[in-house]
Amino acid sequence: MKCVICKHGSTKSGTMTATFERDGATIVIKGVPAEVCEICGESYLSEEVSKKLLKQAEDAARAGVQVDIRKFMAA
Repeated sequence: MKCVICKHGSTKSGTMTATFERDGATIVIKGVPAEVCEICGESYLSEEVSKKLLKQAEDAARAGVQVDIRKFMAA
C-alpha cells in the first residue's frame, strides 16, 4: 500500500506502539500488528486489529489504572 501521509513510501508488515490518554489515565499497548510506512513510519491498522486494540484500552481504563503498559493480545 502507498503511504497517504508522505506519498512516497510503501507499507510493510510490522508492529507499532499505541498510546491512549483519558481522564488522567495513560495506557500504552506495544507490539500492535500494523502496516508501517518504510519512509515516514506512519502506521495503518486493520479493522480487526483496531477493534481488539480499542477493547484492550477500554478494559484497562475501566479497571481504573493510571498508568498501564501492556503487550497487544491477538486473541
